Amino acid sequence: MSTHFRAYCPDQPFLLPVSPQDWLPKDHVAYLVRDLVEELDLGAFYRAYPSDTRGAPAFDPKMMVGLLLYAWASDVYSTRQIAALCEGDLGGRYLAAGSQPDFRTINTFRLRHGDALADLFGQSVKLCQKAGMVSLGHVAIDGTKIDANASKRKAMSYARMVETEAKLRAEIEAYLAKSREVDQEEDDLFGKDARGPNIPEELRHRETRLAKIREARAALEAEQKAAQEAKDAERKARQEQTRGELRGRKPKQEDAPKPTAQRNFTDPDSRIMKAGNGNFIQGYNAQAAVDGGHQIIVACDLTNQAADAPHFVPMLTQVEQNTGQQPEQVAADAGYFSNENATASVCPNTELFIPPDRTRHRNHTGKVPVPDEIPTDALPISDQMRRKLSTESGREAYSWRMKTVEPTFGQVKGCAGSPGFRQIMRRGLTKAKEEWHWICATHNLVKYLRYTCGSAVAQ
Repeated sequence: MSTHFRAYCPDQPFLLPVSPQDWLPKDHVAYLVRDLVEELDLGAFYRAYPSDTRGAPAFDPKMMVGLLLYAWASDVYSTRQIAALCEGDLGGRYLAAGSQPDFRTINTFRLRHGDALADLFGQSVKLCQKAGMVSLGHVAIDGTKIDANASKRKAMSYARMVETEAKLRAEIEAYLAKSREVDQEEDDLFGKDARGPNIPEELRHRETRLAKIREARAALEAEQKAAQEAKDAERKARQEQTRGELRGRKPKQEDAPKPTAQRNFTDPDSRIMKAGNGNFIQGYNAQAAVDGGHQIIVACDLTNQAADAPHFVPMLTQVEQNTGQQPEQVAADAGYFSNENATASVCPNTELFIPPDRTRHRNHTGKVPVPDEIPTDALPISDQMRRKLSTESGREAYSWRMKTVEPTFGQVKGCAGSPGFRQIMRRGLTKAKEEWHWICATHNLVKYLRYTCGSAVAQ
């Protein structure tokens, strides 16, 4: 029985150039990214280039931004993998318009325009707000620990630095003493003008380690000195306000860092922090404020402070700055509770829900509510918050956390078995902060594309 097949000639060259539109589906995400880039203000990128025409022309920032957004939306963050998209991915080849920038060029673009790329986050918030995706009825604030581009095994405590420095200094002195003895013996044997022996490799290694440890120790001591000076200045300001001595014992001066204070040799700005799963990581604390309407991140930040409470007021302030409005309700978990945060006046029209106790969502107060006969104004701030959260409206308002910020972190980091953003690729607090802003901007822009263009963007 004869068979009949379509012609198959993979090596057959095309007689006419192929149009990219013939290869990509009409609803491909590359088209959406191209249209999205047209809506963004890229003036900051263009202003960074000189007006003269000397030298080789640079790649158009419109192409580079579109390529980066396309890669980030596809959970591709490595510059080598992004460069590979321009060669083997139809969407990447289309956005690059046939150009093939190598990974060094892409990395240089990210480094050169770090601030401008981070500013895309503010534009993403405004785009989503303009599209009606930001209601500011319920906003949830939370933080998540993200691995730094450094190993915690490369960190050393201040106490161990002091101990290791003394040990290395003693070893180096011993080697130098031995070298002097050998030099004297060879001088007696060969004469003083003869070439002496080379410095032992082991001695050079110890001197290098000693220099790094001294540098890290000096940095820790400088940080402690700056922190102590800030405390002294704050106490002096409080004394001037009260026009007299403050009550209580005067805090003792802590000029030297605590023995447990640590510094990482690979990324000195990162810190050892306890992650949500209970494990300790070398990383950063990534903060986000998420609107309850469409899980749009309306404020974000990244710090090397493990505690969440100091970030509440700055995040609340940033929400109003980015959106131009005050949210109606803001919820945060017990890690953000303090009397100052619970009574924050930075957004006077915002109702706050911060439980004083760490509990599950089904039991928001953690303790038996105080008797109703006690007036609310007569209660401590913590009991006032417990009473508010024990009401039906309080429980409902706080439950929005579980439907906004927590799923958002899951989407950013990737669900089980799927790729996501789980580690900061760059080193240093400034660069890591820029990278977190890029990721949050991409999250918002992907949401924007899905909302305005349907289900064309991959889930």
